[in-house]
Amino acid sequence: MTNFIPIFPLGIVVYPGEQLNLHIFEPRYKQLIAECYAQSKLFGIPAVINQKLQDYGTLIQIVEITKVYEDGEMDIKTKGSQVFRILEVIKEIPEKLYSGAIVNYPHNHEHGNPEVMRRLLNSIRELHRLLNVKKDFDKNEDVLKVYDIAHHVGLSLEEEYEVLHLMDERQRQEYIKRHLTKVIPLVAEMEQLKEKIKQNGHFKNLSGLGFE
Repeated sequence: MTNFIPIFPLGIVVYPGEQLNLHIFEPRYKQLIAECYAQSKLFGIPAVINQKLQDYGTLIQIVEITKVYEDGEMDIKTKGSQVFRILEVIKEIPEKLYSGAIVNYPHNHEHGNPEVMRRLLNSIRELHRLLNVKKDFDKNEDVLKVYDIAHHVGLSLEEEYEVLHLMDERQRQEYIKRHLTKVIPLVAEMEQLKEKIKQNGHFKNLSGLGFE
């Protein structure tokens, strides 16, 4: 399916199912949000990386406008819906301040390997333990997808975008697995280094070594 959507480019990656709170202050986006909310329409957030608009983004549903300020600025709650790919950007729309795009929606195979996901979650717990971070995904582990965990494994913006345009959950699982396999040993080494630095200068109770 191909259609036109208003777009709100941002320097972030939003995933399907992700809940995102936004403060809207630019006139063009105040207009976009007001119109989409009044008409129950969705808009798109394509990623901007290194000041360049990327081809992929996520369709966004406005869940609630939580506050409207005197100057028209807004606080809103949104939720990611599905991944789109931009075919053509429409920079100027009659009587609109915002831009839009002609997009399609690539088929997204959402079923991964439950055993791989279980191992990924164990690795994420180990990473968070090393970093002294506590994270609750607010979902039963049996229904977690890569989209639910991708922001919490230390990916760069570019890497998060790479995950966004992988259209198969098994590919996304493999991507996160490779990342964790690489990053956990590095973090563990840093923890060991921190412990060595902490011990430097302290009195040490060491047994003498016998030798001949």
